Amino acid sequence: MKQIIPPTDCPACGSHLELVNDQLFCRNPKCPAQWDKKLEGFSSTLKIKGFGPSTINKLQIQDYSEIYQLTVEDIQSRLGSEKLATKLVAEIEKSKSSKLQELIPAFSIPLIGRSAAAKLCSVVSDVEEINESTCSKAGLGPKATESILNWLQMDYYPNQYRDNLPFNWKNKIVEKKEVTGVVCITGKLKSYPTKAHAQKVLESKGFVVKSSLTKDCNYLVNESGIESAKTQTARDRGVIIINNIVKFLGEL
Repeated sequence: MKQIIPPTDCPACGSHLELVNDQLFCRNPKCPAQWDKKLEGFSSTLKIKGFGPSTINKLQIQDYSEIYQLTVEDIQSRLGSEKLATKLVAEIEKSKSSKLQELIPAFSIPLIGRSAAAKLCSVVSDVEEINESTCSKAGLGPKATESILNWLQMDYYPNQYRDNLPFNWKNKIVEKKEVTGVVCITGKLKSYPTKAHAQKVLESKGFVVKSSLTKDCNYLVNESGIESAKTQTARDRGVIIINNIVKFLGEL
């Protein structure tokens, strides 16, 4: 069998590759291939329409701040379309109003997605309030905490994101609503057209909606009337069965 010799250098930037747990990593923070992926994730998270891989490649940008330096003329000269350039600039402008909870997941921070960002934004009023204590208060684990603190020290502060990126890094803390109960929805609904619609209504009333019948569920929505295994399990646990969500909410 022919021996496979792994590459030693990154094909995108030529930096030495590091082998960790049978995987090769390029540690060059300026690697163009890494930046292409970072910018794709950034534009996707902030919903900058039209800013896909092909556009990023043609615009030859290698930093978040370069997105916000682009003019209609810059984009038109590289993409050859004034109409497209005008649309892209409008999309970039809209992204400037992104809230902190939307910004944090946009920077490709390992282990820090929408859920972790939401937890952090429930306890901090500014990105610079993120520290070991506030991460613990938000319920982040040690690895996620280490990841976002590394991002602050290695990216946010050194690159002066507060000054160089046109965002409001402050956050209005929204007090958590008192939890009314934990609900699981099963089967077809009659009171609402979709489960998503029903979930939105229930959450507005303080309920936590789960996709499965967990041990902390105290309500099961079953408007179909079919006695499924899930319904029987709920009865065995003493879970309250809701036959009509609208009627149930009206009786609260």
